[in-house]
Amino acid sequence: MTNMQFAKRLQPLQSNVFADMDRAKAVALAAGRQVIDLSLGSSDLPAEAHVIEAIAQSLGDRSTHGYLLFNGTQGFREAAANWYEQKFGIKVDPQTEVLPLIGSQEGTAHLPLAILNPGDFALLLDPGYPSHAGGVYLASGQIYPMPLQAENAFLPVFADIPAPVLAQSRMMVLSYPHNPTAAIAPLSFFQEAVAFCQEHNLVLVHDFPYVDLVFEETGKWADSSSNPKSKIQNPKSLVPSILQADPQKSVSIEFFTLSKSYNMGGFRIGYAIGNAQLINALRQVKAAVDFNQYRGILNGAIAALTGPQSGVKTAVATFQGRRDAFISALHRIGWNVPTPQATMYIWAKLPSAWSQNSIEFCTQLVKQTGVAASPGAGFGKSGEGYVRFALVHEPPLLETAVERIAQFLQ
Repeated sequence: MTNMQFAKRLQPLQSNVFADMDRAKAVALAAGRQVIDLSLGSSDLPAEAHVIEAIAQSLGDRSTHGYLLFNGTQGFREAAANWYEQKFGIKVDPQTEVLPLIGSQEGTAHLPLAILNPGDFALLLDPGYPSHAGGVYLASGQIYPMPLQAENAFLPVFADIPAPVLAQSRMMVLSYPHNPTAAIAPLSFFQEAVAFCQEHNLVLVHDFPYVDLVFEETGKWADSSSNPKSKIQNPKSLVPSILQADPQKSVSIEFFTLSKSYNMGGFRIGYAIGNAQLINALRQVKAAVDFNQYRGILNGAIAALTGPQSGVKTAVATFQGRRDAFISALHRIGWNVPTPQATMYIWAKLPSAWSQNSIEFCTQLVKQTGVAASPGAGFGKSGEGYVRFALVHEPPLLETAVERIAQFLQ
């Protein structure tokens, strides 16, 4: 066993922000700390009853117990296409432009295998979600990090990408609303991104898990009056789809998940919509790796996408209330952070004493107080100096966490 050799592509995958914090939380628990875990963006809210019922009814149907091939996913693909058309007004072909996924993370991790040859560059957001980089490493590609700075509203500056890197680049990955910064991007930015990718022959990937977790300060949602049959409630303009900037789907693919909007993270169900050639290429990769989820899970997802959307509205209101409570508590202790317009995260610039050591801040915070957060450096070099808090507990516990943070900072 001592002579066993492993692929070099595993080297950059040996640690990630979530695994590192999981170890730190285990140490705190072993020391008897009550851990308030704000490090992982896993919704604590339940899936809706009609979704669970659709899955439960499937269990007794023996025809759902076998392998599920692509043609068997037609109903889900149609539901996803209809959901998208109702929300964004762009026609989607469920046969060639939709692909079921085991969450959007699977899509962003597998797509580089279909796009990159060894040594090709992928242009990624820095900071960004770890699986975006992981997929590139698995494809033996190179990463060019596009720094996100507060002075640029956490949007990348395409003009800063060096020409030699562009010449070797094959894909760009964006994700707004953004994890971890919670930034949002206007349609004009996406239009710029599409034009840039068309000019440089890049595949444009948009990871879109927080499509619904958008906070309207008025508390009002669109009434869908333009489509009386629509059940999809949509905050009007804050969060566009990449395909609104590329309606011909010339270079773009977008990834969706039911983990956030419908609290179905553990069910592992998502999908891709976009350019038919990209969908087919990703389908080829998937065919070598897996079949599909259990049909009952797809039946639950269909129920989520086509049924009442009141649960989505409730989830958004819940996370907005948590955001407001957490931000107010931070302001009371003198930690002034901006109020995000989307996602379930707070992206907080660290006090000067910790500005170059976010990992040590989070390690010591959970060790001394039991409050677990994610260090900004774990999301990329440009994330250093920040910490991400996930709003996955009710306001009283979030306020308790801030009280502990205040004691730690003192």
